[in-house]
Amino acid sequence: MEALKYPIGRFTALPEYTPAMLQGFIKDIHYLPQLVEIAVQQLDEYQLQTPYRPDGWTVAQVVHHLADSHMNGYIRMKLALTEEQPIIKPYEEGEWAKLPDVKFIPINVSITLLHALHTRWTNLMEHLTAADWERTFIHPANGTQHNLKTHAANYAWHGKHHLEHILRLKERMDW
Repeated sequence: MEALKYPIGRFTALPEYTPAMLQGFIKDIHYLPQLVEIAVQQLDEYQLQTPYRPDGWTVAQVVHHLADSHMNGYIRMKLALTEEQPIIKPYEEGEWAKLPDVKFIPINVSITLLHALHTRWTNLMEHLTAADWERTFIHPANGTQHNLKTHAANYAWHGKHHLEHILRLKERMDW
């Protein structure tokens, strides 16, 4: 079950990230919308409503979750860049996945949103200074401080993590 839930492993923050690593994270975030779009473009409604694992989200919920999560990630970065150690607002992602905009809106809306969002987000990151990357926010769930380097690493991982859910489901189901 762990392999189905975390197909690329769990995210582990490193103590430091090099400029080359940051460029890799930016690239990963930049290309995610295209990769998700390619991964789902031939899927029919039955396939989109198939969970990627037992008790997991459907493919459609995963796509909508990426848009929801990455909007939060982008806003958290902007808060850290414009406020001193802001306390970010967590959200109940499992509950968001049950809302009507996930249930009744086609995934192409969230894919379009991801394209626009990631264009803005990667443009922002491409223009950050070394000092900007060190800016932090506080996560209230555990009071931990996160710098923007780790934040970018986490979201690069997050996109690959959910993309892999879709790709491995397609492989297992021979779609």
